[in-house]
Amino acid sequence: MQLFKLAFDALMCNDVSEKISLTQKLKKHQIKSQNLKSKLSVKKITIPGRPLKPKLVNFQTSPKRDRSDLGMIKNIHAICHIEFNAINLALDAVYRFQEMPLQYYLDWLKVANEEATHFSLLSDYLQELGYQYGDFDAHNGLWQMTVDTDYDVLSRMALVPRVLEARGLDVTPSIRAKFKDSNFHKMVEILDIIYRDEIGHVKIGNHWYHYLCSERKLDSILKFDSLIRKHIGSNLRGPFNTEARLLSDFSQAEINYLEHPEITKLN
Repeated sequence: MQLFKLAFDALMCNDVSEKISLTQKLKKHQIKSQNLKSKLSVKKITIPGRPLKPKLVNFQTSPKRDRSDLGMIKNIHAICHIEFNAINLALDAVYRFQEMPLQYYLDWLKVANEEATHFSLLSDYLQELGYQYGDFDAHNGLWQMTVDTDYDVLSRMALVPRVLEARGLDVTPSIRAKFKDSNFHKMVEILDIIYRDEIGHVKIGNHWYHYLCSERKLDSILKFDSLIRKHIGSNLRGPFNTEARLLSDFSQAEINYLEHPEITKLN
């Protein structure tokens, strides 16, 4: 099995159903160390495989979604789009960084498969409501950070799972509460599944970030701070879900940094 070729094929597939099928097949393969020997030439991918819709718009100019039924359906669509992007993100983590240990690929194929499950749950629910994925505009912030960190696996592990996906842990409880008080109670069950799995995804990101920092003899907090300044340019915004972040293996020192980054900058 040519792991990197199969991951690339799934990543670049434009058909949603086929992408999910290819991702699920990848997870079912018995991947062994010899599967990592067939390297693939790595390309910069500004646009991964995706359907023609949804139309992508700038995050800053996209309209706010209200608490009306249509506004809540648009929220479901937005979360569905995030999960679709997350499939591509995990596949790119497999395809792009071809010098990692075997467990790294097993971890990220697991993530890709779970993101595909999340997407399917949300897409199916949209169809129950009379809509489908692609009916509303969406933004591409999650994939843009994937592009911005394509130069180094350490930067990718630092900023995608530990910043963007971890942000999902911060905001999911409040989003869940909104759906619990709406006409869309099924979203509570779906969000609980996503929340549980995302703790594991952030935990995987944390593991490989610290593994790489240790391998390169870097202070993990100082390196994280430098990457935040380089790629984001400002401190990460709270409030932070400390309980979920600790469950996903953020250390207390890292939580302290998030809440008081100015102390790190003074040192």
